[in-house]
Amino acid sequence: MEEGIFVSDFNKIIRDKYKLPERVYIFDTTLRDGEQTPGVCFTYEEKLDIARKLDEMGVDIIEGGFPINSEEEERTVRDMKKMGLRAKICGLARCTFEDIDACIRADVDRIHIFIATSDIHLRYKLRMNEEEALKQAIKCTEYVKAHGFECEFSCEDATRTPLERLIKFYKSVEECGADIHNVPDTVGVMEPEAMFYLISELKKVLKKPISVHCHNDFGLAVANTVAGVKAGAEQVHTTINGLGERAGNASMEQTVMILTAMYKIKTGIKLRLLKETSRLVEKYSMIKLMPNFPIVGDNAFAHEAGIHVHGVLAKAESYEPITPEMVGQKRRIVMGKHTGKHAVAAFVKERFNLPDEKIKEVIEKVKKLAVHKKKIIEDDVIAIVDEVIGTIPEVEKIVKLDEVLIITGNKITPTASVQITIGDTKKIVASTGIGPVDAAAKAIQNAIEEKITLLNYKLEAISGGTDSLCTVEVLLEDKQGRNARGIAVGGDIVMTSINAIMDGINKIFRMYR
Repeated sequence: MEEGIFVSDFNKIIRDKYKLPERVYIFDTTLRDGEQTPGVCFTYEEKLDIARKLDEMGVDIIEGGFPINSEEEERTVRDMKKMGLRAKICGLARCTFEDIDACIRADVDRIHIFIATSDIHLRYKLRMNEEEALKQAIKCTEYVKAHGFECEFSCEDATRTPLERLIKFYKSVEECGADIHNVPDTVGVMEPEAMFYLISELKKVLKKPISVHCHNDFGLAVANTVAGVKAGAEQVHTTINGLGERAGNASMEQTVMILTAMYKIKTGIKLRLLKETSRLVEKYSMIKLMPNFPIVGDNAFAHEAGIHVHGVLAKAESYEPITPEMVGQKRRIVMGKHTGKHAVAAFVKERFNLPDEKIKEVIEKVKKLAVHKKKIIEDDVIAIVDEVIGTIPEVEKIVKLDEVLIITGNKITPTASVQITIGDTKKIVASTGIGPVDAAAKAIQNAIEEKITLLNYKLEAISGGTDSLCTVEVLLEDKQGRNARGIAVGGDIVMTSINAIMDGINKIFRMYR
């Protein structure tokens, strides 16, 4: 087994059956197709920030946007090119001179042109016949090449287009200088064997490299992308976190790890940056990942069941196909009713110096609590340890919030001033933010002079009405990557949020001082 990878040896049998490419190029379309996710709209600054991170991670081509959409979109793509990234910057264009000119003005490295070729698209969307569409495709390919740009050509809705027609379009644009053929499964209707067949047939007649662009309408985007590679595709279109229209596109994280771990194919991606990049896009898109999302989800390397935890503690690869550190993740042992004594014992021993009989007592109390509580967090276990060793139930507050003043309004930038006591030292700090909670959180962070990152914020109303009590739960992380949850209940959303943040900060200070 390769270091850090513990997948099945049966994969080797399959690998040996195919002539796989040694290297697959990653074409990331998070900033174009990913932004078409309903409800997602990246700002200018966010797009450039994501582009920097994609480039740092090793993406080969970044589809920066659709320049004809607006002057702002054109400027964003142009400024992205000016950043001097290693990755090539690509702009999308319909097969019209106007669209292509917008890409030319943006000074991209590659222009990705497309025209619909399926019967339903030709008839109802383009209102063209096959020959008219082909003439337009040829004319626009020649136009791109005449201006000195790389040309990637897509038959939109390729997977609902007759094979003979696809071959005619791709061969025609290839003869006009197209550099790469992209095959989009526009509405996600393929299954892996069908995708393998289609790409295999195109490989027989086309000389230029083939790319695949798969949508996830039936949950098969990643599987179809991998099938395309097995058939000889040398480039794949992906998005971070699988963002995209409707059910999304092929997830970058899953696709890259399958190619790397199962097929030993090089992608050039720095795997350790996958989680970091995923988190950045999650933050800007405001689309929260499911905890069980593969590779980069919060639960991807979390273990609760006793048998699993015991195995992981004995030898991690017992229940992990790759090491979490490989993709920038960390292993988590989650407490709950399925947790075994080995997990609780390991957690307690790591943080407290307790004799075996006391550890057994903690384990019994955790198991009893788990029967009545759906989720047992680390702080619950610490509270039980306090009870067992006879410490004062009231949690010692190392960081105390003495006073907070918040100013906000329609035409006022939210500003918070906090007075905090850390040990014997008092500090008064003010900060602004996008809202009162954000302003207060930033002021608190500046006051304690510690890099504390808010990873998750959850607000729930306990009862109905405008005077309802609410509960706020936050997940904080310090600069060493250590996590703590803060929880507070109250009638004022802003103050309850601040109290939850203070609760989490004190737990970080108390657990690791």
